[in-house]
Amino acid sequence: MIAFKHLAVIIAGLGWSLSAAASDFVDLLGDITIENDEFVRSVELREAQRTRINPDDTIWVTIRRGFGLSDLPEAVVDKELERYTKALPYTEQMAFRARMYLYFIVSETQKRAMPTELALLPFVESAFQPEALSRSKAAGLWQFLPSTGDIFDLRQSSWRDDRLDVVESTRAALDYLQYLHNQFEDWHLALAAYNCGEGYIRRAVAANKAKGKPTDFMSLPLPTETSRYVPKLLAIKKLIQEPERYGLKLPAIANEPYFVRVNKNRDLDLETAAQLAETDLQEFRLLNPSFNRPVVVAAHQGSILIPAAKADAFVSNLINWQATGKPLSNWSTHTVKKGETLKTIAKRYGMTEDEVRAANKIPKNRRVQVGSTILVKDAHASQDIQVAEADSAMRLVPLPTTRRITYRVRSGDTLSGIASRFGVKAADIRKQNRLKSNTIKVGQRLRLTVREVQRSGLRKTAYRVKRGDTLYTIAQRHRTSVSAIMDENRLQTKNLKPGQRLVIPH
Repeated sequence: MIAFKHLAVIIAGLGWSLSAAASDFVDLLGDITIENDEFVRSVELREAQRTRINPDDTIWVTIRRGFGLSDLPEAVVDKELERYTKALPYTEQMAFRARMYLYFIVSETQKRAMPTELALLPFVESAFQPEALSRSKAAGLWQFLPSTGDIFDLRQSSWRDDRLDVVESTRAALDYLQYLHNQFEDWHLALAAYNCGEGYIRRAVAANKAKGKPTDFMSLPLPTETSRYVPKLLAIKKLIQEPERYGLKLPAIANEPYFVRVNKNRDLDLETAAQLAETDLQEFRLLNPSFNRPVVVAAHQGSILIPAAKADAFVSNLINWQATGKPLSNWSTHTVKKGETLKTIAKRYGMTEDEVRAANKIPKNRRVQVGSTILVKDAHASQDIQVAEADSAMRLVPLPTTRRITYRVRSGDTLSGIASRFGVKAADIRKQNRLKSNTIKVGQRLRLTVREVQRSGLRKTAYRVKRGDTLYTIAQRHRTSVSAIMDENRLQTKNLKPGQRLVIPH
């Protein structure tokens, strides 16, 4: 820690700040096979050279000491345990992926005096894959839905998604679990509510109470996924408690931070950051998966995580880099104007259209709406991206869809006239209706397949009122109206209270 303090002094002189956050070892893996991966072997070698880990002082020992959840019936837990033990390579891969994040998560549970089993929840939620995205749009290690992320202050924009941020999502998950535990006064019910929603558990508890039935986890009628959720976590607990008994090989993870957090005051290219930290770009992205663009914008007042073992190298390389006068980022923004295409914009900045699409995550077959702000490479950029630009949205032109209609021919209609009115070809009308010529009769019914713009339904976002908020400022921020918010939430007055939860239609 003395070394960290020394580095913090140096880096503060550069206008940056560095702090030890925590987590341990290095991961890398995603879907890479452990046994034969060259990179994994090099990581293990590097870590073995860095520190000799005392087997009596690993993170697993710390976790075991902090276990506090009560057990469920053995038969229920053993059913899930059998699934994990039948797929030990998969279970070991999850444990290996956890190496980058586990120390930090365990440390945070200890600060809050929470059972350390909760630090194992990402095994169940995401298999410790920080970029995991479910079919229901839940994301990150802790699998936050967009609406729940909004409630717990996890920023989501085209620039970044804090549901994937290791530090922020852990803070939010533990906040949420504490809130649920305070409500239900039972960790099993709190975990069930984390999985299927507090409203569902509240109603299930109330229904059982009304019938004079018990309200513990095993007595409630739960969705299948939720009924397996807590047993899965307790099965992981059993594996961690006695890995030798089940033939599980846990990676040796020392009780020390894996990463440190660097707060920056300048825009920073992700590739440049990885280079300064002498870290593989893949590893760097797994530490910083929340960034949707290839640049970290200072206007967002964010931070990056770098391996603790590379903190001294990062500071030294940063000093040398800034001494050359080279910018830390060559990215700027461009507001799309009428008549511009991605191809013409790319040409203007010396990029290819594919590069512009990749930097902004624009699908191949989509166009960008006029007024959108996109990221471009600009070798002559001398200023950081400003707050207004960083907060500007990028919107895609809606995809056209088709629908079938029946049209009855009126007096004066011609086939070409009908085709022109509905934006289709006369030949397509003939083919669809098996017409031999363009001749049509008054009263004749024609089947047409016409295009229409795809319209998404009204989006609703959960929002927690902050100090200083008014209905007007909230409406402005979400591009909706005060009356729409009041109607959606059945508000009788415009007075708001900090912490109040609103549903914002927009």
